[in-house]
Amino acid sequence: MSRFPRRKLGLSIALALAGGAHGGESLPPLRIDPALLGSAPVRATPPVPTVPAPASSPAATVTPVQPPPMPTRVIESTRPTAQPAAAARPAPPPAPGVVHVEADRIEGKSEVQTVADGAVVLRKQNNTLTADHLVYREAEDEVDATGNVRLLRDKDEMTGPHLKMQVDKSVGYFESPTYTINRQPQHKPGEPPREAINGRGKASRLDFEGEDRYRFSDVTYSTCRADPLADQPDWYAKSKTLALDYQKEEGEGDEMSVVFKGVPILYAPSLSFSLNNQRKSGFLVPTIGGTSQSGMEATVPYYWNIAPDMDATIAPRLLTKRGLQATGQFRYLGQRYRGEVSGEYLPTDRVFGGDRSAFAMLHQQDFGRGFGGSLNLNRVSDDTYFRDLSTRLTNIAQTNLLREGRLFYNGGWWSTQLMAQRYQVLQDPSQPPVGIPYDRLPQLTLNVSRPDLPAGVALNMNGEFVKFSHPDLAQPEGRRVTLYPQFSLPLQTAAFYITPKIGLHATRYELERQTPGFDTSISRNVPIFSVDSGVTFERDVRLLGRDLLNTLEPRLYYLRVPYRDQSQIPLFDTGLSDFNFAQIFSENVYSGGDRLADANQLTAAVTSRLIDPASGNELVRVALGQRYYFSDQNATLPGQAPRTNRMADYLAGLTANLGEHYMLDSALQYNPRDKQVERFNFSGRYQPEMTKLINAGYRYTRELLSQIDVSGQWPVRAGWSAVGRYNYSVKEKRVIESIAGMEYNSGCWSTRFIVHRLATAVGRASTAFFVQLELNGFSRLGSNPLDMLKRNVPGYGRWVQPAADPVFGAE
Repeated sequence: MSRFPRRKLGLSIALALAGGAHGGESLPPLRIDPALLGSAPVRATPPVPTVPAPASSPAATVTPVQPPPMPTRVIESTRPTAQPAAAARPAPPPAPGVVHVEADRIEGKSEVQTVADGAVVLRKQNNTLTADHLVYREAEDEVDATGNVRLLRDKDEMTGPHLKMQVDKSVGYFESPTYTINRQPQHKPGEPPREAINGRGKASRLDFEGEDRYRFSDVTYSTCRADPLADQPDWYAKSKTLALDYQKEEGEGDEMSVVFKGVPILYAPSLSFSLNNQRKSGFLVPTIGGTSQSGMEATVPYYWNIAPDMDATIAPRLLTKRGLQATGQFRYLGQRYRGEVSGEYLPTDRVFGGDRSAFAMLHQQDFGRGFGGSLNLNRVSDDTYFRDLSTRLTNIAQTNLLREGRLFYNGGWWSTQLMAQRYQVLQDPSQPPVGIPYDRLPQLTLNVSRPDLPAGVALNMNGEFVKFSHPDLAQPEGRRVTLYPQFSLPLQTAAFYITPKIGLHATRYELERQTPGFDTSISRNVPIFSVDSGVTFERDVRLLGRDLLNTLEPRLYYLRVPYRDQSQIPLFDTGLSDFNFAQIFSENVYSGGDRLADANQLTAAVTSRLIDPASGNELVRVALGQRYYFSDQNATLPGQAPRTNRMADYLAGLTANLGEHYMLDSALQYNPRDKQVERFNFSGRYQPEMTKLINAGYRYTRELLSQIDVSGQWPVRAGWSAVGRYNYSVKEKRVIESIAGMEYNSGCWSTRFIVHRLATAVGRASTAFFVQLELNGFSRLGSNPLDMLKRNVPGYGRWVQPAADPVFGAE
């Protein structure tokens, strides 16, 4: 069953202290190698008399071989003084089931006790134990090590004065251990591997309570690197007791607190958490922030792990200017379905003067055998809800809340869908009026694709039935039925292609509340013919010392659509499409199905690319396009003047990746009739490193828009970097959006101070303050500006990527 990633306070402690995941592994009973005690190999025959081992033997190899009863013998070994210490000599791990012991002196009585003194080294597979003195008692299967004890398990390390443990049962204790634990975070498919968590700390005692079960007393933990000159790291978590159970994948801590720069900043009397980033009920890290709209804010979320496929988060949110808001989210996941439900409720908003609420539900379902469905419901209590209360600033400009249900079937070469759709329209009093879209109650669509008809002919057919409804009684309503079969003959080689296509766009309307004097039943049948063709030329070139592939790709597209009078057809879902490279190769200049523009036109375009032949990466792309009209336009939208010119605007585009650090993207729409630029966009980026970048851009639309946009992130001095954005409207002479902040990274912790200001209307703006402290590999405290920075500073990079997923799966 799939699981949701969750993170809680103390989770990273568990991840970093996960040495027990390997260290709790039971070792087989130690057995002294009979050869080192002078006995012959064990056979089925009676034992052979033993011979004393040479006095210079420096090591004992312990194997699970059962020797015959042996008298008490003493084995001494003194390493030559010229030899390096045994612990410093690299040695391969013993074979499975074999324990290797080295020491300056070894004494032992078979099956009773083995005593090793002087630079003792015990190795077993990936485990290494060093000490000044070691006693192994076979009857109890017990190791007792004293003096500079050092235990290595894979990449984990524990040191202390005394270790006593029953190896097979993994029961015992380690006195005053200092530990360093390394854990690799779980890797998710499709994501880059994340850095390992390197946690370290001290404890007064570590008790081994069975396989994969550990209990620390008076323990500290930090991801900061060890500094021999510092008494304590910059930050650390400490707990009276910390119990880790890797069989149940759970951890518990008592009297746990977080200390930063010597100041306690967080405390929990009792804390229960999951290990290895598993979900577990409990309080999550609180967030604190503030906005000019709501004052200071504080949220304390509680996470409820209902079941492996179901969870919920309840988060009271205090807004000092408005009151206490209740927020919650419920999520569920199955083999064939998934979804989430969230809601917010603020009783008696002191600024607004009434109750306010929001609700959202998203459900997706796979019924099997090609059938599926989805449900998307959204609602808020008032028009200015997002402007006043949203924690996601992208919602401030949201005006239409979707309410939609879908059922669909995919039959391979054909598919169909049944949909019901309507909107809640939010009309902010400070904004220009917005139109209310028509409801589709219902809409049924059919799509057919058969590219395998005889003689290479391909069939594509689109069909639709939709009933349009509107709450305004002055607006017409009606039903629209559309059927559009198209036959094409793709002819293609490696160098060129040509595709003639012919289709019939048939539409019928049954209208209600129609304009007086207009027909209520209207039929429209429009044949559509087009030919799309192109050719690709290639050549090898050498530029700036590099061998490159240069292409030249001209394209011609002819379209013929006869005129049909459509002036009596209402506009249910139709508008003028944006003029761009995709649109000039389309069949209709209008979106929706209520207008089909008549056309007798030819579109010509040429694209040239520079490609790295070794990697296939596109380095530069230049495109130029133009549309030529052979007749005037007749079908138009209400209030739109028909086109009479013979040439459309020129379109030009440039995209370039100049080296590894530079990127340019630009587009131009030029009006040759008025000799004016209609639209111009430019953006450039310089990014020599992940956390070094500068973005600059300019957007211009004639008589509508003229904006300068600059953003970036750059180190300013050791550990400190600046981040910001400045979006200025030249036309309106005001700042649309601005961000200013500083970030500091010490290597084991980082902090951010961010101010974000967004214009919501003329003369009005919303200001938010973000202060965040991130303890790397552990937790984040304060309000989170990361989503806002990623959205507003393209290419923004974090100094340190988190080792575990934070709350709600968003970084």
